[in-house]
Amino acid sequence: MNKYFLFSLILIFFSSCISQKKLSYQKKVSKVIGEARTYIGTPYEWGGNDKRGIDCSGLLVRSFESIGLKIPRTTSQQIDIGKKVSLKKSKEGDLVFFAFGKSRRKVTHVGILSKVNNHKNIKFIHASSSRGVIETQLIKDYYTRRIRQVKRIF
Repeated sequence: MNKYFLFSLILIFFSSCISQKKLSYQKKVSKVIGEARTYIGTPYEWGGNDKRGIDCSGLLVRSFESIGLKIPRTTSQQIDIGKKVSLKKSKEGDLVFFAFGKSRRKVTHVGILSKVNNHKNIKFIHASSSRGVIETQLIKDYYTRRIRQVKRIF
């Protein structure tokens, strides 16, 4: 009887450690996304990094600072961090990289996935050069044709 009790106690202990880790992950993701949302409505400014004006990579730098995580400043540096994941397996908090402009290979834009209901209903927050910081639907031809990578930072 004592062996079963001890085994049950150990099992409960380890399962609570796992759920604490998951909870901690969710808290971090929520905090990063929450910080990004505080910038909605901020005008776009190339090289900007505050609420007077911000660019896409600066928005992510500021958002990840909210959990004490320092990420590189530019989009071309940010794409080198994290683990590559498919769009179908993406989660809230993942970064999505795009190629806009003449070169369809060169990554020039980044946003953060803010709401993933399923692989056909995904929202993301980014700093649009024409509209400032917005949260919008990712699954639109305009965006999906330009996605180059999805990366998981956590």
